[in-house]
Amino acid sequence: MGPPGSGKGTQSQLLSEKLNFYYFETSKIIEQNFNNAKEGEFIEVDGEKYDLLHEKKLFAEGILCTPVLVTYLVKEKIKELAKEGKGIVFSGSPRTIYEGEQIMPFLDELYGKENIEIILIKLPEKESIFRNTHRRFCSLMRHPILYSKETEKLTRCPLDGSELVVRILDTTETMKIRLKEYKERTLPLIDYFKRENFIAKEIEGKQTPEELHNDILKILQ
Repeated sequence: MGPPGSGKGTQSQLLSEKLNFYYFETSKIIEQNFNNAKEGEFIEVDGEKYDLLHEKKLFAEGILCTPVLVTYLVKEKIKELAKEGKGIVFSGSPRTIYEGEQIMPFLDELYGKENIEIILIKLPEKESIFRNTHRRFCSLMRHPILYSKETEKLTRCPLDGSELVVRILDTTETMKIRLKEYKERTLPLIDYFKRENFIAKEIEGKQTPEELHNDILKILQ
């Protein structure tokens, strides 16, 4: 867990490759459900209909999608992975108290509390905005390409050769909204974890990806 740009996506990807776990990117799962949505298309959860184009609009504006819908999509995918016996690395999920209350007991039931590790990456707001407005993703595999002198002139992903793109979420104005959402709706999860005896271990995010990765591995060991 951590604010936008804290490196949670990059670190989740590294861990998934190192430990052979499934890299669970909630935003990707959400996007897959509304990317090609047509007018009037919806998903029904417990008798309530959730308009996919409305959810797509929220996502594009940096506002968290409706927790009930997100939770439903996430739990369906977790169920599928658990049935296959796969370990999971989550990137920034759960995102709200509602999602936490629904998802954490579900994970506990399927995997056991002793097998759940929570790592909170801390990063100053200024650094978060800079990183997000300067990073790009490859259009094929969504590899995040962090900004540096070595990468600033790249137009193609060095890993798969696809075109590098800027996400609609990564403008300065959208970032301010996303950080507000994170502080008001995601950070309160840390107190929820404590109440439910899940321990979130804090780690400093303002270091190189390699240093951060090594610190995370120490926690997991």
